Amino acid sequence: MKYRETIIKGLAECCRVLIGAVFVFSGFVKAVDPVGFALKIGDYLIAFGLDRFQSLSQVFGFNLIAIEFMLGVCVLLGVYRRYASFLALAMMAFMTPLTLYLALFDPVSDCGCFGDAVILSNWETFGKNVVLLAAAIFLFIHNQRIYQFFTYKVYWFVALFAFFFCSFFTLQNYRHLPVMDFRPYKVGTNIPEAMAIPEGAPEDEYLYSFIYEKDGAQQTFGLDNLPAEGSGWTFVESQTTLIKQGYVPLIAAFNLYNPDDQDVTQEILQADKDVFLLVSPNLGAANDEYIDQINGVFDYAQEHALAFYGVTGSPEEEINRWIDYTGAEYPFLQADDVLLKTMIRANPGLILLRGGTVWAKWHFRDIPEMEEVKAVMDDYRGRDQAVKKEDTWMITNLLTFAVPLLFVWGYDYLRNRRRKAVDN
Repeated sequence: MKYRETIIKGLAECCRVLIGAVFVFSGFVKAVDPVGFALKIGDYLIAFGLDRFQSLSQVFGFNLIAIEFMLGVCVLLGVYRRYASFLALAMMAFMTPLTLYLALFDPVSDCGCFGDAVILSNWETFGKNVVLLAAAIFLFIHNQRIYQFFTYKVYWFVALFAFFFCSFFTLQNYRHLPVMDFRPYKVGTNIPEAMAIPEGAPEDEYLYSFIYEKDGAQQTFGLDNLPAEGSGWTFVESQTTLIKQGYVPLIAAFNLYNPDDQDVTQEILQADKDVFLLVSPNLGAANDEYIDQINGVFDYAQEHALAFYGVTGSPEEEINRWIDYTGAEYPFLQADDVLLKTMIRANPGLILLRGGTVWAKWHFRDIPEMEEVKAVMDDYRGRDQAVKKEDTWMITNLLTFAVPLLFVWGYDYLRNRRRKAVDN
């Protein structure tokens, strides 16, 4: 019996670590890019015919991220074991059938459970959720066997601290650019190289089939057994099925068009001078509180013979309205709005291209003043500085989260030890 109890406890602890780690990681990567998660929720709403709730996607996303992260922390640390394991089970009981539906009918390309950090196919997501559901069931049944890192008296602090820390972290990434960029257009990416397909890379493989009709009956033929002419078969239609996907470049398509609908992509990417791109997927919804900073950067670009373009997915009337309101003198280019939302999580946001490489990116709240532009450009070192900044941010946030919990754990441990000493 003791051996059996040890095995059950060991399995319960493994389930605790698995579920807690997955929930914490999933909540964290969504918190890094809350705008992207809101866009994914929007995809779900469209797929299920709930477009009228689009305006709530950001608020819903914020709360779901914080709850998922808090739940992961509680499971991982053995806080509110019964409630946390039940909520984890309830979440997996909802998500597993949902991801099965996604795998079968493919209404969205991927579930977005790990944001852009780890992209899984719908079938891979369903398989992952089956494993997590089984672990959640086992954990709920044996939740009293998992280790508690804190006593009951400080459970409330751990849960609330995890929720509000994640909420603040999410808000920080919403009001500025994500502290970590998992998308193809992160700082340091050379766009032409990211679009290139290596020589000898595997190509897509397709199955071609042809439907013919004879005497009112239809039959499908392949390329190697097409009916001969004069055999009485009449062609109806052809079908093409992708059976094996070939090499997919990091950036599948990047196209910019001038007002005359001419593709100027290569002109922008091969420019021998720095190029500023003011990116706005939707000018009608763009923030216009930082026009002075934007115009200041444009003036700097003019003074130093640098290129400056507005890039949007909005129609001409929206562009003209923006120009009339802001006094913009820079030319506008057109691009797909999905591409622009992928390039930068801000509306508008500013991107600096240097030799086709994404050299710097700014949220509209962080666009430098005109007198600061030169210093910022001189000090910036592309990807190296971006990585250093990411590392600094991550260490800072990790310490901000871990240190208070360690202090509370130390206080809780010493208080509990004193109480046991008194009882003895």
